[in-house]
Amino acid sequence: METHSADVVVIGAGQAGLSAGYHLRRTGFAPGSGFVILDGDNGPGGAWQHRWPTLVFDRVHGFHDLPGLPLPPAEPQRPAAEQVSAYFAAYERAFDLPVRRPVRVRAVHSRPDGRLDVQTDGDRWTARALINATGTWTRPFWPYYPGRSSFRGRQLHTADYRGPAEFVGLRVVVVGGGTSAVQLLGEVSTVAASTTWVTRRPPEFKDAKFGPELGRAAVSRVDEAVRAGRPPGSVVGVTGLPVTPEVRRLRERGVLDRLPMFDRITPDGVVWADGRFVAADVILWCTGFRAAIDHLAPLGLRAPGGGITMDGTRVVADGRIHLVGYGPSASTIGANRAGRAAVNEIRAWLAPAAALD
Repeated sequence: METHSADVVVIGAGQAGLSAGYHLRRTGFAPGSGFVILDGDNGPGGAWQHRWPTLVFDRVHGFHDLPGLPLPPAEPQRPAAEQVSAYFAAYERAFDLPVRRPVRVRAVHSRPDGRLDVQTDGDRWTARALINATGTWTRPFWPYYPGRSSFRGRQLHTADYRGPAEFVGLRVVVVGGGTSAVQLLGEVSTVAASTTWVTRRPPEFKDAKFGPELGRAAVSRVDEAVRAGRPPGSVVGVTGLPVTPEVRRLRERGVLDRLPMFDRITPDGVVWADGRFVAADVILWCTGFRAAIDHLAPLGLRAPGGGITMDGTRVVADGRIHLVGYGPSASTIGANRAGRAAVNEIRAWLAPAAALD
């Protein structure tokens, strides 16, 4: 095992990590000694490469170009996983970004000399600052409900979904109130024997187009949470679900006739407190993801509220650490802005130390 050194280590090569890499390169950090990007995937594309094949680019909500290189003309019916992965690969080549993969970061520790020790499944890196851009895809959230382990059918998460073909003729319960839940419910309902949609809260559909005002409201709400050290909430909780032509069609078919959350799971289905029972062969948990930041645990960054207290992209408890694609920057346009902001702050943070070298 070798030990390498860089001024800045970026963890993750999705939208946020590549944006950070672009701004690091543009502001004078040399590839290798100045910065390196460690990515746990086998190829370019970030979380996009793992999206289900039936998610075509035309159904993607709000994808924004990376800085410095526009996305080529979109092919509306091409799988988003293919199109975005090809774009990210071209981006890495265009700016000669020093991405190393597959490199999985296991833990980050603070060293006595003030540097950070980044331990991976291979070599070790030391850094003066760290930009964490690991997103959420690798941490699907599975809520606990009584009887879950007794269910004789299949249970899977959004992260496991590969398309509707595997649900032909089955009775499917879809759990979750987000955009992915609605998309997957719509696909599965075309082939399943039956679908039942359950959510913790009544879904709020909004006919208003998602624009700057609504976007600012969502970002402000999430920013307020992370500044207070609370875990970032769901953007859908602020913006609601957009009423698209597809949503209208699903409403007409009765697919979006939602039920409140069940109370327990039985071997053959789900049960409510009032005795209602729905038989099921499959439970599809579209219950979201959590930030993939367990490798930062040795640094003790979490606040009493359970989250990490942030000021912009900077972790308040440790100014060497920046989180991009986390909290208010957990969107494609937010990740771009966060990458630039993190690099600007890191340059200012390192400048006094550089003057003493």
